[in-house]
Amino acid sequence: MKKRGFEVCEAFKEQGINLPTRATKHAAGYDFEAAQDVEIPSIWTTGIHAGWSALKVLASANKADKSVKPTLIPTGIKSYMGEDEYLQLANRSSNPLKRFLLLANGVGVIDSDYYNNESNEGHIMFQFINFGFSPVLIQKGERIGQGIFLPFLKADGDQSDGERSSGFGSTGI
Repeated sequence: MKKRGFEVCEAFKEQGINLPTRATKHAAGYDFEAAQDVEIPSIWTTGIHAGWSALKVLASANKADKSVKPTLIPTGIKSYMGEDEYLQLANRSSNPLKRFLLLANGVGVIDSDYYNNESNEGHIMFQFINFGFSPVLIQKGERIGQGIFLPFLKADGDQSDGERSSGFGSTGI
């Protein structure tokens, strides 16, 4: 019986995708790789006209600028786990320091019912913001983040009975 693990999504079966692995026997996280080349633009140049100063950019940051948004990096991977578990997606510790990349959502939460959902088969993607001054190219096969399986607890009186009806970024309710 399968407890928890990873599979390649159908759309990526013939693309040489590697399943996540741990680098050492004491590592908590499974390393995820990019499924394709993706360029992550700098927040300083996305949606900003040439010639603007950094002060104008910062002053406009209070406005909801939809042109500055996270870049999704596909992994081609889906994950199965127990109903009382989730997969936490975390950044690589070297990404902010060396490449100026942050996970836009801080950490990602992959619920057990995300696996094989109808809208995207449970495809796991990492969302990054590049706070450096130059674009960053992520190449296929490059390690981009890690996943850690964790249990979770429910509060007394929990009455949740909703069912997932969609994929990425949705509780389905």
